[in-house]
Amino acid sequence: MNIPADLLYTKDHEWLKVEGDTGYVGVTDFAQGELGDIVFIEIETVGETLKKEEVFGTIEAVKTVSDMFMPVSGEVIEVNPELENSPDAVNKDPYGKGWMIKIRITDPAEIAALLTAEKYKELL
Repeated sequence: MNIPADLLYTKDHEWLKVEGDTGYVGVTDFAQGELGDIVFIEIETVGETLKKEEVFGTIEAVKTVSDMFMPVSGEVIEVNPELENSPDAVNKDPYGKGWMIKIRITDPAEIAALLTAEKYKELL
């Protein structure tokens, strides 16, 4: 299982890549494996400022639909445009082409509460 060391993780299996005051958010390799074949992603929160752990969208696989949660508080500034036509990018490349949203982080102090790759491995 792929757990990149340069990302931070939540107990709900989202990841966060921090770049200054912005961040990229997606679901982990573990999460996409548990969901199975992803067929649809719905994110209608662009322009909204959400608190940590609020739902920013849903991910639909053949057998289930799951909510996706904000790893930290922030404004959703972009949705990955590739996912509309290729939701399976999340299965193929969850940490690259399968990113979900780009956010402007509004509470950088919350980053410290996220899991390192080592801590996420322990959780699994």
